[in-house]
Amino acid sequence: MTNNDIFRRIRYTFDLKDNTIVKIFALADVSVTQEQVTAWLKKDEDDAFVTMKNKELASFLNGFISFKRGKREGPQPAPEAQLNNNMVFQKLRIALNMKAEDILEVFDQMGLPLSPHELSAFFRKPSHKNYRECKDQMLRNFLMGVQRQLRPNDNG
Repeated sequence: MTNNDIFRRIRYTFDLKDNTIVKIFALADVSVTQEQVTAWLKKDEDDAFVTMKNKELASFLNGFISFKRGKREGPQPAPEAQLNNNMVFQKLRIALNMKAEDILEVFDQMGLPLSPHELSAFFRKPSHKNYRECKDQMLRNFLMGVQRQLRPNDNG
């Protein structure tokens, strides 16, 4: 999944308006315009489409954590220059305040039952022997499962 795909799915799942997204970036101490947000949300083939960089998605996710859980005191976390699905998954887990049981239920409802050990492997450090890379399909299914929970009458 591209950063733009992840960004679009989060926006849709949580029904975030462009002005709300600008505010979410501001919670991460990053200033963006509604025009930038619109360009990131365009379809890839659109001439006005702009690729979202890792730091931009990381900033959005950091702001999303503050948006969902409240802004923490002191300096905000610096956005990561390198971002992978495991990091995106972890940030979403934190933002949504989900425990392992909640996440396992999401995957179960998507027809992808996981064991607690399989799930915890996604949140380990890459140097850990039991670390497991979160593939696009897993992240996509997680986002779709959360979307189904929040918007049950939506088929999108």
